[in-house]
Amino acid sequence: MTTLLISLVRALLIYTIVVLVMRIMGKRQLAQLQPFELVVALMIADLAAIPMEDTSKPLLIGLIPIAALMLAELILSYLTLKSERIRAFVCGSPVIVIENGRLNYDELKKQRLNLNDLMEQLRSKNIFNLSDVEFAILETSGQLNVIPKSQKRPLTPEDLNIQPPYENIPYTLIMDGHIHHQNLMKAKRDIAWLNQQLEERNLKAEDIIYAGLDSGGSFEVRTYEEANKS
Repeated sequence: MTTLLISLVRALLIYTIVVLVMRIMGKRQLAQLQPFELVVALMIADLAAIPMEDTSKPLLIGLIPIAALMLAELILSYLTLKSERIRAFVCGSPVIVIENGRLNYDELKKQRLNLNDLMEQLRSKNIFNLSDVEFAILETSGQLNVIPKSQKRPLTPEDLNIQPPYENIPYTLIMDGHIHHQNLMKAKRDIAWLNQQLEERNLKAEDIIYAGLDSGGSFEVRTYEEANKS
């Protein structure tokens, strides 16, 4: 029983530390990680498993290498931020695989990217014909960014000489019955204004699953009662 309790405590402690370490390292998604960042993440996962699997080993055996890797990653990230040469060496550079509507076969070979992979990434951008692409750029993260030919691009308000109204960022003001006071300040509203909006609708904060300002500045509300009916 004691061994089980120790294993549980160690697992929770290591989990908390690894989450903090990954939080310090940044907010990128897995697909956006640079190669050196992915290596660090995988190594941290392996190191964290060692003290969890073998309780006879001191906890520091796993934590010290994790801290060292975090420090190394932060230093390398700082250097890549400050130095373009180091950034190009560690992360590589974006490459153009389709230029002026023409496939760059030599670059595809260098990147070990076959046509099936290229077409799959194009389809994920809602592009199904190579002839519709003017430029395709393979980023250092492996993501493909595409610039369609001008006649294949969706129409924009500017193309139609239309000036749409300004749209602000939406703000969540109430979530799960709790008021987000920080968002109220960002939206340049106060609690008195929010209470007035709720009184006009005969609602209380605890009745609301979501309330906020949309991009046009309109106040919208979704109550628990509405959610249960749907």
